[in-house]
Amino acid sequence: MAKRFTLAQAQDLLPTVDPLLRKAIEWKNRYAEADRALQAFSQRILFAGGVLIDRGEALAVKNKRAAAGQHLKESIHEVQEHGCLIKDLDIGLLDFPTLFGGREVYLCWKLGESSISYWHGVDEGFAGRKEIDRDFLEHHRGDRSQ
Repeated sequence: MAKRFTLAQAQDLLPTVDPLLRKAIEWKNRYAEADRALQAFSQRILFAGGVLIDRGEALAVKNKRAAAGQHLKESIHEVQEHGCLIKDLDIGLLDFPTLFGGREVYLCWKLGESSISYWHGVDEGFAGRKEIDRDFLEHHRGDRSQ
C-alpha cells in the first residue's frame, strides 16, 4: 500500500527531498550529456568508418554514461524511499499521495516552490493542479504517523 501524507507531513519532508531531487536532476543531466557524446561518436563511426575515433575516449564516455545512469537510479530510489512520487525530472515535480473526498489524490510540489500549495486528482496531472483551500485542509488525511 502506498504511503499517504497529510499536508504537514509532506511539507516537513521538503527539506529532505529537495536536495535529493536536485541530485537526481544533476545525474539525469550528466547521463544525457554522456549519451549525446556517445551519439556523436556513433555518427563519426557511421560516416568515417570508425577510423577517426579515439577508442579510449569513447570507452571513457561510455563508462561515464553507465556510472551516471547507476547514480541516477540510486538518486531516484532515495527520493521514492520517502513515499513521494517523481512525476517529472525535467522540472523537478513531486507528488505526495493523500486522501480527500474518499479518494486518493496528490499533493503537488515543484522544485523552487517554497511550499506545497496545490493538489490534483490522480488522473489530472500538473495541468489539473488546484490551490489547497480550507475545505481541502480540513478534510484531507494521510495514514503516516508523525
